[in-house]
Amino acid sequence: MTRAPANLLALRSLLLTHLDNAPGPDDLDPAEVGIVGDSAHRGGYHCGSDRVVTNDYSVVESPRDRAGLTLDAAALDVGQFEVRSGGRTHTMASFSVWCVAQCAANAADTRDIREIIYSPDGSTVKRWDRLGKRSTGDSSHRWHTHFSFFRDAIKAGRDQRPLFRRYLSSIGLLEDDDMTPEEHNWLATVYTNLTVLDGRNPIGQIYTRMAEGRDDTGAPVTGNWNLQAMTKQLTALQTTLNALAGKDFTDEAAIVEGVLAGLTPEEIAAAIPPTIAKQVADELARRLVA
Repeated sequence: MTRAPANLLALRSLLLTHLDNAPGPDDLDPAEVGIVGDSAHRGGYHCGSDRVVTNDYSVVESPRDRAGLTLDAAALDVGQFEVRSGGRTHTMASFSVWCVAQCAANAADTRDIREIIYSPDGSTVKRWDRLGKRSTGDSSHRWHTHFSFFRDAIKAGRDQRPLFRRYLSSIGLLEDDDMTPEEHNWLATVYTNLTVLDGRNPIGQIYTRMAEGRDDTGAPVTGNWNLQAMTKQLTALQTTLNALAGKDFTDEAAIVEGVLAGLTPEEIAAAIPPTIAKQVADELARRLVA
């Protein structure tokens, strides 16, 4: 029978940990966060292989879904909430709009999401579809938001929490340094590889300070540093380093040039901690005037 996979159960747990019993008039109740459709449900991402129907859109429209079809459901519904954090009110609608914006921007941690069916205002129902096939949904999505995930990502057991951690971080309900041990280990591996390439390793030093909750002066961090954004930048750096691994550079300038060549200006800017961003901007301004 259709089952709830471990990665979506982990996502459900994350949302309930931070939105259930959160400050505000209406927190998120466990009954409002669902994965498997009820016994009468047939077809769609809430169903596994035992409940899909002929030409089910959740199977036939993408090779990722065809290859990933198992007994696992591949959807999550999130119900209504209204919580206060960071001096602002956050609702299911604002949460949904934020997630859709991240998907539309093709953020790295959204690429396993096939669609989001939601209401931005409690009245109009919209659908963001990565495949561009649909734009609407039924009226029940006025009071819940539906996320569909490509079935191959669910089958592979890929962690679907990073996007939602970013959301919780952005509204102040989750500290940016709340990473799993596996995420810390991965960043430590990147740090080690960067150290091999360049003994001074400024990027590795940045990661170490972030992991320890310190800024570049050694003082405790008082603002939010987005570790998911830093992870994205380190991923890009690691990809570049892999490409450079077989090359023989004789000076540091060539190393730096090779690393920076693999990054866009936006990625370089995103990787600079706020505490030194102004220093960099001032130095660039000084050079442009000179």
